[in-house]
Amino acid sequence: MAIKEQQGTADRAGRARMAPVQPVVSDRIDGLLEGLSIRKRVAASQLPVTATVALVVIATAIFSPETFDDNLFVAALLFHLAIAAACFAIPWGRLPAGAFAVIPLLDCLAIGFTREAGGPPFNVLSIMLVFPVIWLSVHDRPYMPVLAMAGAVLSTVVPSVVQGSPVLGGSMIRTLILPLVLSVIAVTAHVMATTIRRQRIKLMENELHLGRTLGESVRRQALLDAVLRAVGLGVWVVDAKGNTVLANRAMHADPALAGVISPAGGQAPLMSADRSTPVPANLLPAARAAAGEAFIDELYWAGPADRQRAYSVSSHGFPPAGGQEGGAVITFVDVTSLIGALAAKDNFVATVSHELRTPLTSILGYLELVLDEPGHEDIRDELLVVRRNAEHLLGLVNDLIAVASERVDLALEQADLARLVAREVDAASPTAAGNGLQLVLDVEQPLHARMDPARIGQVIRNLLSNAIKYSPNGGLITARAFRTREGLACSITDTGLGMTGEEQEQAFSKFFRSARSRETAIPGAGLGLPVSKTIVEGHGGSISLESEPGRGTRATFILPES
Repeated sequence: MAIKEQQGTADRAGRARMAPVQPVVSDRIDGLLEGLSIRKRVAASQLPVTATVALVVIATAIFSPETFDDNLFVAALLFHLAIAAACFAIPWGRLPAGAFAVIPLLDCLAIGFTREAGGPPFNVLSIMLVFPVIWLSVHDRPYMPVLAMAGAVLSTVVPSVVQGSPVLGGSMIRTLILPLVLSVIAVTAHVMATTIRRQRIKLMENELHLGRTLGESVRRQALLDAVLRAVGLGVWVVDAKGNTVLANRAMHADPALAGVISPAGGQAPLMSADRSTPVPANLLPAARAAAGEAFIDELYWAGPADRQRAYSVSSHGFPPAGGQEGGAVITFVDVTSLIGALAAKDNFVATVSHELRTPLTSILGYLELVLDEPGHEDIRDELLVVRRNAEHLLGLVNDLIAVASERVDLALEQADLARLVAREVDAASPTAAGNGLQLVLDVEQPLHARMDPARIGQVIRNLLSNAIKYSPNGGLITARAFRTREGLACSITDTGLGMTGEEQEQAFSKFFRSARSRETAIPGAGLGLPVSKTIVEGHGGSISLESEPGRGTRATFILPES
């Protein structure tokens, strides 16, 4: 048993400095002697030898009482008693850390004298040397095993010298082999004790690291809980199967969202953007997230029909980690007020536009009457200018009505898209040439489909107008009409200013105009693309933009062929 007075104190002090939190496992793993004073630990380490000597005395008294007649044997027993008393009497805490080594060395001498004084029957007492040898060897100081070997040798040599008998005159096993065996035991015990000590230190370090990690985990969990409670948006964490892992207070407090987490009857009360079409089970946010789909700002409606709320829903997945499966974080942002404000704006625009269209229609009607009546030839050119501007203003009002209602009235008929593109290119050629632009037509003939020719012509005009306006430094504009697997396509490509990615995302928003167009005073109201989008989607088609700043833009719309 190793006595580690100063090391034990240093270990505890080191742990106090290193550990900001309590270790997960008790750090008192020094053994049964950890809580004792230094003096008691020395006495406890001496206890195996003392107890064995006591048993030897009892056995001698029973089976060989005549041995007590030998003064040397009695002196050896008294020597053992004195050593045991010294363990209690000496103030070991005031002495150097290794001072206790004198006790196991004296034990070796006392055992040797007891064995020699008892004669051949007591040769078995050599086994007792294991106690002081191990006591010395398990200490962390490297010289302790050497002292243990020396003690084993002294236990054989000194008693023989004191008695005046030759050192090598006795048993060869006792004289030579016994110290060698005890030396091997000393080295083995020291190696094992050192290994155990290192493992203990590593274990303590791991406990401290685990304690710090646990403390940090608890702190982060508390921070996460505080954030989830504080944010006003709903946060819903689902696993890879779409099952709920975590939902914050906002999700549970909102009745509509609470129904999304725990749907009644197996169907979550979610409606599509039109507020009336139930969302299919495979398109619910949790199902889409479980399928690995990431989406941003998807509009859903939830709640009873008379109290529906609008939510902008986004999902962001996270991969498996730490042996835990992955999942996704779904957020619900209540945008009911925003949707209401946008609807109010559209209603206002629609109302004002309708109020403007009535007098404009009347103005144009009276202009036609004036132009048809004789006697106004001297002001006919001025009247034509008035009519042209009034028609332009009426077209702008009609565009406002179209974007406000997000729908247009279509008069569908069979028409040739190639012919429409060619006609609009011819009409725009003088304007393009005046701006130093080369306008190229590339169409396949014919491209028949069911469409509203006037409205599709309006889309082509809007796209050509944008290409001309946003190519102020000349260049090339290519108008193409061709057939694709999706249907009939028309693309207008220019080499003009181009747009950034952010501008492309907003290009189809109502009244949006890029910063460059405002800086260069390019005319426009920001309605051409939104109106074109409304018209194309009214035909069941799609429209898209591809652009790069300084490299130009390609606008493409596709119409179903049937």
